[in-house]
Amino acid sequence: MPLHTQTPLVPSRPLSVAAGRTVWLKLEALQPPGSFKIRGVGFACEEHRRRGARRFISSSAGNAGLAVAYAGRILAIPVTVVVPLTTSERVRELLRLEQADVVVHGASWQEANERAQSMVEPTDAFVHPFDDPLLWEGHATMIDEVRRSGVVPDAVVLSVGGGGLLSGVAEGLHRNGWGHVPIIAVETQGAESLHQSVAAGQRVELAHITSIATSLGAKRVCERAFQWTRDHVIHSVVVSDRRALSACERFLADHRLLVEPACGASLALAYDPSPVLEPFGCVLVVVCGGATATIEQIQRWAASVP
Repeated sequence: MPLHTQTPLVPSRPLSVAAGRTVWLKLEALQPPGSFKIRGVGFACEEHRRRGARRFISSSAGNAGLAVAYAGRILAIPVTVVVPLTTSERVRELLRLEQADVVVHGASWQEANERAQSMVEPTDAFVHPFDDPLLWEGHATMIDEVRRSGVVPDAVVLSVGGGGLLSGVAEGLHRNGWGHVPIIAVETQGAESLHQSVAAGQRVELAHITSIATSLGAKRVCERAFQWTRDHVIHSVVVSDRRALSACERFLADHRLLVEPACGASLALAYDPSPVLEPFGCVLVVVCGGATATIEQIQRWAASVP
């Protein structure tokens, strides 16, 4: 049995009215660890266990680490997650709740990731947060579920951080015969590594992450995500932190579901309609989730961002 659940696919009346078109929601926020990450992470962890791994090591400031910790607890395999100093105490508590060992190292995810990789021993498996074909294969299952439901979207809207979700959804579209369905890839200002890479024609590494949407905080997207911009129709869009935060609050009111700003970035395209949606009558939005946000934190951010 897979470690992820089949999540609801629901039409959203509030978002459809706001966007002026049919909006379907794939509610990945309802996965047991709180985000889509468990699809790919769970698939990878099961495969690593089959190959004999006796410990999982990962690096994450949030959702990926939670997914690895959840997978390890269910599979009865110890987990160590290395997090950067900027990781909130809430995230650390959630990781410990899943029985993971938490190591705090470095000022950024990149430094935490280097530390995690240095800890890997022969009987360990390193589970990357976004750059691994096993992850993409697992993430693609959400499109398998949409295909089986009978809903046929004209476009898929999703958020981009390191590019794992983008890579998985693109793989899922192609393996289900939907290679013609465009992807609308959304980032927040200050974390738009994909957008800058598309503009430059090559992968760009950001000097700093300045967005409050820290789950989108990969300074550079993975190579496969950038390659998909050449192999698939992908529209890259950037929204402000304020729009993402506003979408989180409106989504909570409309659907009784709290998501983090990284997810709010995608929802913002429908709540404050973007011209990029105009050609599409039926849009699928991946509600990627996020277990680390609180409404108090979102309201504090909303009061402070310009």
